[in-house]
Amino acid sequence: MITILTIFHVIVCIFLILVVLLQQGNAADWSGAFGGGGSQTVFGARGAGTLLGRATTAAAIIFMITSLALTILISQPGNSSVIRPGAKQENPAQPAPPAAAPTPAPQQQAPAPAPNPEKK
Repeated sequence: MITILTIFHVIVCIFLILVVLLQQGNAADWSGAFGGGGSQTVFGARGAGTLLGRATTAAAIIFMITSLALTILISQPGNSSVIRPGAKQENPAQPAPPAAAPTPAPQQQAPAPAPNPEKK
């Protein structure tokens, strides 16, 4: 259910972005830049604004509903888990390794014998 709703939500998001980008602001054409009131839109002066305005409103409402629905569905505890029910641990807990034996202190070496001064 969450996957289907997420896919639908992404489609609505893309549609909403496209509809908003297609809209023109008030007097956004060349004549509006110089104070003229003429409009050169395909649907007429008001037709395109009404159609895109309604599409934007509908997409925004659907976007908000899917956002709230996804938030509610995902926040419910216990819906999914990565652990299968009845799963058992395969490797039992291994005992801790024994403490390392203290290393003996290095033996002190006896000083080397002095060379024998007697020469024959």
